[in-house]
Order: sequence, then C-alpha cells, then structure tokens
Amino acid sequence: MSLSERLAEYVRACFAGIWIQSHEHDDALLEIARLCRQQDWQMATWDIDRGLSIAGSEPGPPGDTTAADPLAAVRALSAMDAGDGASLLVLVNFHRFLNSAEIVQAVAHQIQEGKTRRTFLIVLSPVLEIPTELEKHFVCVEHDLPDREQLEEIVRGIATEDDELPAGVELERVLDAAAGLTRYEAEGAFSLSLVRQQRIEPSAVWELKSQMLKKSGLVSLHRGDERFDTLGGGSTSPANATAAEKASMPVVPEDAAILVVGDGDNWTQPTHASHRCAVLRDSATRALFYLSRIAYG
Repeated sequence: MSLSERLAEYVRACFAGIWIQSHEHDDALLEIARLCRQQDWQMATWDIDRGLSIAGSEPGPPGDTTAADPLAAVRALSAMDAGDGASLLVLVNFHRFLNSAEIVQAVAHQIQEGKTRRTFLIVLSPVLEIPTELEKHFVCVEHDLPDREQLEEIVRGIATEDDELPAGVELERVLDAAAGLTRYEAEGAFSLSLVRQQRIEPSAVWELKSQMLKKSGLVSLHRGDERFDTLGGGSTSPANATAAEKASMPVVPEDAAILVVGDGDNWTQPTHASHRCAVLRDSATRALFYLSRIAYG
C-alpha cells in the first residue's frame, strides 16, 4: 500500500495526528499534494527555512520572521477552513521543536480540535521521536523505500543512451544491489556508474551502499573472495580444524558476529560446542542469517 493510500485511510478515519517517517521528504510531499488535489483537500506545509506555504495562495513577504515560528505554524491550523473536506498541515522535520513544553501543548490541542474540525496535523520526519505527552495522539506511517519496479524506472530514466543499460541477468544484479537505497541514493549511484564506467554496473551501487552502512556506525560491508565454509559453522570449524586448515582460514576476532546470507538448505549447523548461533529462516527470501561466536582452540 502506497503512502497516499494509507494517508487517505487515516484521514477518512479522522486520525488528526499523523507522523510520517521518511528520508525522502520531497517525494513524500509530492505524493501528499497529489492526494489532496485528487480529494479536493486543503494542504499547507511548513519548515524552518521557508516558513508556512498554503497550496494555491501567495507566499508570505520576504523576511517575515513570524513565518519561521514553529508555534505560530501549529496555531495556523486553526485558521484553515476544512469546509466539507479536510485540511492538512505538514510540518517538515518538526521533531526538532518538540522539546518545548509550549509547542507540545499546542500540538496536543490542535490534534484534539482536529477530530471535530477535520484538520490534520502531519509531522514529516526521518526519525520516530514522539514526546511521551504525544505518543497516544499520533498514528505512525512509514514512507516505503522504492521497490524493484520504481528502481527500474529510475535507472531507465538515467541510462538513456545505447549500451548504458544492461539487460536480463545483469539488470537484475543492478536492481539487487540498489535494493534498500532511497530514490536520491539510487539516482546518485546510477549516475556515478555512468561517469565511472560509461554504463550501469552494480559495483558502483555497492560502493554507495557500503558508505550508507558505514554512516550507520553499526556494520560495515566487505566484498571479498572468502568462502563461508572457511569461517566456521560448516563441515570444518576452527575449533576442530587441522593446523593446515587453520592456517588457510582468515583471522576473525574471537567475539566476531558473522552474517551469512544464502540458501538455508546448503548450510549445516555448527559442528562444535563452542559455537553459539542464532538461525532465522525467511521463507520469502530463502535467507539464512547465521550469527556465530567463534572460539579458537
């Protein structure tokens, strides 16, 4: 279900407080604006840089300091006439201002009034940081990342010349590599591949994805030639390997965690008692996630 479809359901059900978690604000705003045009709803947006902007009206005068006031933006929802439809106020990156008791109270009042006036306060934010006082006031919606069809549409829009776009299995590899990227990240990765290799290749996409993982600070991506059976948990584990087999194995820290992704039918359980593992199978993706704490004997 798309963002606009879920949002339409919540508006019809009169959830006056909606929190949309998204890393792609421009795309989310376009989708919300398209929905409002289709349903003949009124829409206004606010951010700290541009101030309040109401669809179909003239922007405020330059230098208007009240336009950048977050409290005034929340109270502006009271002046929006829903009529027979609905009025939506989208507050971009508003989580930054919810540490103020005055703003939290104003948001709570607007959401309570919105249930009868059909005015809807929507926070658009990359994170889900709702103050305790407002937790019960908001329903949460996640703006999904692009699926394979959308990624293919993006790559075809970038690779417009002959021989720039691979076909068949090679195109599937590119789309596999781009899975999990935002639209902005995918566009950048595809463009980088064109600049570097004059065609779309998965290597540039993987490079951008590894940077994304590195920014998280939780995990890094290594693309090497090692085999999983040399890391333990297969037919030969470091605990019962011969000296020659141990010498050929890569050095892995004692408390390392190994993530193995592949066909679960081709993997065996750890063969030594010192291996602790958690095995999860996903029937949809046929992926085996194998975390093993390795103890070298």
